[in-house]
Amino acid sequence: MKTKQPFHHGSLKQALLDASGALLDQQGPEGVTIRAIAREVGVSHAAPVNHYKDREALLTALATVLFKDILASVQEKLSDKNLPASTRISAFAIVLFEYAMAYPNRYRLLWHTGLVNHDDPELLDVMDQFYNACRAEIAGAGLCSEQDTETYAIALWSLVHGYTDLRLTGMFEAKNDTISGRPRLEAMLDMFLNPSHAKSP
Repeated sequence: MKTKQPFHHGSLKQALLDASGALLDQQGPEGVTIRAIAREVGVSHAAPVNHYKDREALLTALATVLFKDILASVQEKLSDKNLPASTRISAFAIVLFEYAMAYPNRYRLLWHTGLVNHDDPELLDVMDQFYNACRAEIAGAGLCSEQDTETYAIALWSLVHGYTDLRLTGMFEAKNDTISGRPRLEAMLDMFLNPSHAKSP
């Protein structure tokens, strides 16, 4: 008869995060509980407290890992220094949107104020890195003449979040712009970043 090997201190912490991510994908944010995670990992219900004081702490740690993944994807896209300014700025929106379409429950967790502590220093740091990198690209493109970079970034942030949420709820379908033939989000970003490209049908 095989006996279950005890977790080392570091490996249990990672196992709890891995199990949280799997449960999140399967059941959504509400399905990720300390008891369910402990059951998945095969430890007592009290064991996770040695690493995460409560459910919010664990989900905040998971959200931090997920946001780091998103930031890494953006940085990979921006590694090509020859990309046009509008393409570089669009990368932030497109990466976030594609992530939401591929992992809707992970995306929902990132903004779930009832489950995630958005004042957590590590999570704040990675979110600030994402946002500040976006503002830096906007400033570098010289797009802001009558508004500051923060207003421009908030407008971009609102555009992508609004469209993404409407897609996730099924209010909008996946369609292409009938004139340019481009996916709807890409067409909206082009209209936003290059107003001269917008024209009436």
